Amino acid sequence: MEQKSVNLGQQEYLPGKKILITGITGLLGSYLAKKLAGHAELSGLKRAGSSTKLLGDLSEKIKWHEGDITDVELLAEACRDQDLVVHAAGLVSFDDSKKEALLQTNAYATACLVDALLSVGHTKLVFISSVAALGRDDSGVPIDENKKWVNSEWNTPYAISKHLAELEVWRAAQEGLEVMIFNPSVLLGKVTDLRSSSQIYSYVMDENKYYPRGNVNYIDIRDAVDIMVQLMDQGKWNERYIISKESLPYKDFFAEMARVFGKKAPKWPLSHWLSLLLVSWASWMNRFTKNKIPISRQTIRSAQSKIVYDNSKVKKMTGYTFTPFEETLRWALEKT
Repeated sequence: MEQKSVNLGQQEYLPGKKILITGITGLLGSYLAKKLAGHAELSGLKRAGSSTKLLGDLSEKIKWHEGDITDVELLAEACRDQDLVVHAAGLVSFDDSKKEALLQTNAYATACLVDALLSVGHTKLVFISSVAALGRDDSGVPIDENKKWVNSEWNTPYAISKHLAELEVWRAAQEGLEVMIFNPSVLLGKVTDLRSSSQIYSYVMDENKYYPRGNVNYIDIRDAVDIMVQLMDQGKWNERYIISKESLPYKDFFAEMARVFGKKAPKWPLSHWLSLLLVSWASWMNRFTKNKIPISRQTIRSAQSKIVYDNSKVKKMTGYTFTPFEETLRWALEKT
């Protein structure tokens, strides 16, 4: 299926510009790069040995900077003479043992990038955050861009690291940079991308029997990229934007996925006592294995919560028509 075209608008901010993307070899970074290819001159930052598989042939047309995301001198050199920097690099993990790595890769690295941008007199930064950075509560009220972070035992290390990274971005705004923060929900890519959304697909493909009682907020990654490009082109800076299509009960989400994939849908709701048992089992198993099981009280509580992220701001600004869920799933199964 072809990606939807994006109306770049009258301002035409992006075409012909020099754009640096950190995390360009990752899921969202690679899709963003492919969307911008042909419109902008692209540079990318990657670690030595990082795979460029998701970029395909486009990797040969990108100006590469190789090194660590916390190297301020490298970052300053990469950012010099760029019209826009998109910071999509980050670590996604719900493993409590990765707390320090999350803080280093997400929060500290963002601080280093901000320092680099300020050192070269750069003016524009787009940060790819997460809805997790908005925090969670059980009020039942849809969460929008005005949600204030509240420290809570239920915030995962990942959420905390993204929140702290956002504070660095707002620091940049206070020091004169124009910034834009995107808070995407679960990004649904292709099964063959072998990234975070693939774990969700695998759960259904493996025909697991239980579904969480909560909701999942999601968006087709192609829609997410289209919306981000459109908002960047509009150039409404020093704002945050929730990038999400809708919130569905896991039961319905998995049932539709199973139908399209030709699998048996999870049949039983995850009860409170079983969730506690899973947490205890994961905690015990994690003492003896290097591959940690990413189940904790926080992740279970999140999956059992009926949280809704409000996308009305983005819909009003863009008038975007989202891809139907079934179309996303059928596209996800395509080999190329």
